[in-house]
Amino acid sequence: MKSVLSIAAIASAASAAMFNGLSYNPKQLTTGECPTVDTVKDDLKVLSQYTNQVRLYSVNDCNQGEPVLRAMEGTNWKVQLGLWVSDVEDVYKKDRDELIRLAGVFDFKKQVSAVIVGNESIYRKEQNSAQMAAKVKEVKAALTKIGLGSIPVTVSETWPYYDKTLIDAVDYANVHAFPFWEGTKIEDAQDKMFEHIYNLQSLAGSKKVVVGETGWPDAGGNYEDAVPSRDNEHRYMKEFICRAQLEKIEYIWFSAFDEAWKPVTNASDVETHWGILK
Repeated sequence: MKSVLSIAAIASAASAAMFNGLSYNPKQLTTGECPTVDTVKDDLKVLSQYTNQVRLYSVNDCNQGEPVLRAMEGTNWKVQLGLWVSDVEDVYKKDRDELIRLAGVFDFKKQVSAVIVGNESIYRKEQNSAQMAAKVKEVKAALTKIGLGSIPVTVSETWPYYDKTLIDAVDYANVHAFPFWEGTKIEDAQDKMFEHIYNLQSLAGSKKVVVGETGWPDAGGNYEDAVPSRDNEHRYMKEFICRAQLEKIEYIWFSAFDEAWKPVTNASDVETHWGILK
């Protein structure tokens, strides 16, 4: 079971001490072992102090979808179900097929708040926007065929890659933005963050813009002028949540738990330090 230890300042981050949602990987914290219904229930018990919605990145990887949906049965929890998309088409197809299988087992209308096709697949140069738009349309058609056309379907992508092709396909724009990864000083982080939101809102027109990921690490190496620390994490959290509430911006905070099993694959060793809980 994961321990609760990171965030003493969460009560000051928002009046209700609640997040709109948290990104969540139900794999075991240190080993990356696959989840069970009981381990997910343990996690949800902890996370219920902070939110009633989580976002998954794949329903098929490690069989994540089924134990999470099973653990949520009979509760008020909501989940955004993700389909992983890479340059291997079979990965997406397995997630898509598992999504439809799960829809025949669980009450999607009660538990599923959205389906998210892909996670930064364009940023990683594994897909282009036309390919992602086609996948969104395919998933929407499959859900509509089984009476679940009311569930919104979107793509999660970083702000430079969210274009008109994607916007036309999705039900709402789900954008990732991290001022930390732009090397931004903490003092300037909110202006940078909301600049990206406003620009995408202008492009999206009548479609809603949701922040699919944002956050700030509490440890690791600096990235240009961006400094990871507990104080900066709490400052970014408090300022972002207050402004998002004021401007009625929905968001998913990255992330629920630190994930010690993640590899360090970039210029700063912060990948295991984004969780609000340790």
